[in-house]
This record gives sequence, C-alpha cells and structure tokens, in this order.
Amino acid sequence: MPDLGKYADAVLSSYAVSIVLIIALVLASIWRAGKVKKQLEAVENKVKSNG
Repeated sequence: MPDLGKYADAVLSSYAVSIVLIIALVLASIWRAGKVKKQLEAVENKVKSNG
C-alpha cells in the first residue's frame, strides 16, 4: 500500500464510505428487482386467469 502520509485517515475513510455506499446500492437494486419481479408475476397471473 502506498504511503499516504498525513492524509491516510481521510483517504481510507473516503474509500470505506464509498465501498459501503456501493454495497448499499447493489443490495437496494437486488431487493427492488425481487419486488418488481413479484409484481410482474402477479400481473401476469391475473391476466392469464382473466384471459
């Protein structure tokens, strides 16, 4: 790892915050995709039963 000198704390904490935010966005996207998939399946089942 490169020597960051007196800015090491700021740089490493910035990296940590960025990683946490990226992970949160990925998890939110996965959660939302599952929710939308269930909604689409419900609509498809409703259309099939009415058709």
